[in-house]
Amino acid sequence: MSDFDNPYAPAPGGQMSGTVTFGDKPGAAPSAPGSASASPAGQAASGELIKDTTTADFTADVINASRDATVLVDFWAPWCGPCKQLTPVIEKAVREAGGRVKLVKLNIDDHPAIPGQMGIQSIPAVVAFSGGKPVDGFMGALPESQIREFIEKVAGPAGPSAAEAQIEEVLAASRAALAAGELERAAQGFGAILQMEPSHAGAAAGMAGCMLEMGDLDRAGQMLETIDAEGRKDPEVASVIKRLEMAREVADLGDPVELEARLATNPDDHEARLQFAKILNVRGHREAAAEELFAIMRKDRKWQEEAARKALLEFFEAWGPADPATLSARRQLSSLLFS
Repeated sequence: MSDFDNPYAPAPGGQMSGTVTFGDKPGAAPSAPGSASASPAGQAASGELIKDTTTADFTADVINASRDATVLVDFWAPWCGPCKQLTPVIEKAVREAGGRVKLVKLNIDDHPAIPGQMGIQSIPAVVAFSGGKPVDGFMGALPESQIREFIEKVAGPAGPSAAEAQIEEVLAASRAALAAGELERAAQGFGAILQMEPSHAGAAAGMAGCMLEMGDLDRAGQMLETIDAEGRKDPEVASVIKRLEMAREVADLGDPVELEARLATNPDDHEARLQFAKILNVRGHREAAAEELFAIMRKDRKWQEEAARKALLEFFEAWGPADPATLSARRQLSSLLFS
């Protein structure tokens, strides 16, 4: 429901506000939960996600409770058919929201004062309270998808689950271990994630990275083949894929000692220098590899249709945008191109 046709939405430029009194008379003090006059609903534990309330307990169950978490108030009646349709759907959505919202139900037949003061003219009506005030709402038995959207709107999107948080922690530690050359530790971490979630693209890419470092290009390629098209869009995954392509190319480039000898004889042998740079890159000497390409560009920037610059851009793709070698080489490239 848009704010335009939502009678409970905030007014333009501000938060919705309203005057609501509790009890049989305006200004009457509500009964304290647990008092002799409190209803069984009022005696429910404060941490309960779903409960019934009364006019007397509305302050405690809704106004005060909404200062800690968003509270959805469901105004209903026993004779209301759409209310019966809404109840199981909204209760399910609230339970699955992980404590981001609570649901409080008010029978308007038994407790007409509050819905009357709030102008509730049609049920089911659901009003969200936050910070002690009504902030948004909807009317009618909405489908589950729209109720979930409403909950995200008033309470914010769901955070990661405990399992997802654990996977992210292990993934970060494994990537750090791989960067530090601790291949066994990294592989154990990536393997543990893949046991929990076999289709995890980041872990599969990390395992492939370990295999690359061990020189097992075939197994690295097989691991990367398990990643679907969506997973391949991830920068970390794309980086490993590019590194595998480069490693396979370098396998056919020849002996680096021979290339160095050619350069010693002829420093302007750009083809030998380009191949030598690619070998240095695959062996992990990123700064040295970039410097070889810069040497070509300083001598002949247009050589082979800017082959050196294009190779450097491929290095960036393999290293990742945040790698220190990428950041340093990008600065040098900008300085060279615009000098």
